[in-house]
Amino acid sequence: MVLTDYNEIRALLARHGFRFSKSLGQNFLTAAWVPERIAAEAGLDGQTGVAEVGPGVGCLTVELAKRAGKVAAIELDKALLPVLKETLREYDNVSVIPGDATKMDLRSLVAEKFPGLRPVVCANLPYNVTTPLLTALIEAGCFETITVMIQREVARRICAGPGSADYGAFGLFVQWHCETELLFDVPPSCFVPQPKVTSSVIRLAKRPAPPLPVQDEKLLFRLIRAAFNQRRKTLVNALSSGLGLDKGELEALLGELGFDARVRGEALDIAAFAAVSDKIKCFTNAEL
Repeated sequence: MVLTDYNEIRALLARHGFRFSKSLGQNFLTAAWVPERIAAEAGLDGQTGVAEVGPGVGCLTVELAKRAGKVAAIELDKALLPVLKETLREYDNVSVIPGDATKMDLRSLVAEKFPGLRPVVCANLPYNVTTPLLTALIEAGCFETITVMIQREVARRICAGPGSADYGAFGLFVQWHCETELLFDVPPSCFVPQPKVTSSVIRLAKRPAPPLPVQDEKLLFRLIRAAFNQRRKTLVNALSSGLGLDKGELEALLGELGFDARVRGEALDIAAFAAVSDKIKCFTNAEL
């Protein structure tokens, strides 16, 4: 069975009475080169344990199973479980796990499913839950790499640098924890049903440590979120309203760091945000 052939997919789904769910963001691949290349870019071998989120009918799962030691495919839609039982029956190194990956103890799953293996993620993520899924996968802290296909707009935001319209709080969160690499784009014509947007595949490599020291990581990301929640405002105004700090004191603190009072958050890189965070921490000498 060719799991990227449109006619075979349609017949497979009809046999199981499956209907696509818009709420689950389901789009199945119909171009064989895409899952092949995603799996190839993930750098898998027999010593790798792969967590896949949202296997669909299993076209990427099969490519992962051919390359990796073990694959754990997490599927939220119960209607796809009998489909996957049929399409993956030849692969004894694959286990299908029903459930919501954002609510799972991913560290325990890795310990149970991949003992002695190098844990990674490789998946075609549902667009409607990309941010919470990536957040959960990164915060689990147990995956060496995360290679995923997501909406191109989100991929650009994750990889963006200062001064770009795509630059924002979520991208800084990802970049704080991972080195990011944009790999390739996938057009809508490669899916059924066709999405309205282009997709991109990115690879995130876990950093062994944060890119630089900071006194209070929670404060750093509160500051970043405040800066981008009101990105059209100056950093002083955004932080004043977001963190409840005095504008005059903020202007003085930024001045000591060499920043103009009119600077906006989108102009600062992660090192600059860390410097501002540490300065505020020292000045307030308290938890904000």
